[in-house]
Amino acid sequence: MAAGTRYGVDIRAALPADSADLAALLGGTPRQMAQRLEAMPREAGAVLVATGWNGAAIGVIALNWHHTLAADRPLARISALAVAQEERRNGIGRLLIKAGAQAARVAGCDLLEAAAPGEGEAAGAFLQALGFAPAGQNLARPLRKRAQEMP
Repeated sequence: MAAGTRYGVDIRAALPADSADLAALLGGTPRQMAQRLEAMPREAGAVLVATGWNGAAIGVIALNWHHTLAADRPLARISALAVAQEERRNGIGRLLIKAGAQAARVAGCDLLEAAAPGEGEAAGAFLQALGFAPAGQNLARPLRKRAQEMP
């Protein structure tokens, strides 16, 4: 994914040097995060970070894509999405979803899926505002304008 800047925020692929920032966002130690980043299969997913003016990661989205028996094209799934508490409500989550959706489209995916949050969680309203709709036990949105109707 090419780096991009919007609202003073850069979106780029995560690097091992981001491990401490990612551990602060997602939990664990910097060493554990470095090992997790290394274990992510690059051909079947992406980890993108949003960085602020000082270069620190202030948000992250991790996606995985895979083929299913139910569709001709791969399915992309958000496995992690986090924005630093002090940076929320600044459009960073929206930028991360947009960049993740673009990475999934480039990988040939037609559908982006996220686990449905529990009741009363703001994450559900956030995802629905971005076009995600209930799809079984998850939320999903088409990635292509001509994608078939969701089951």
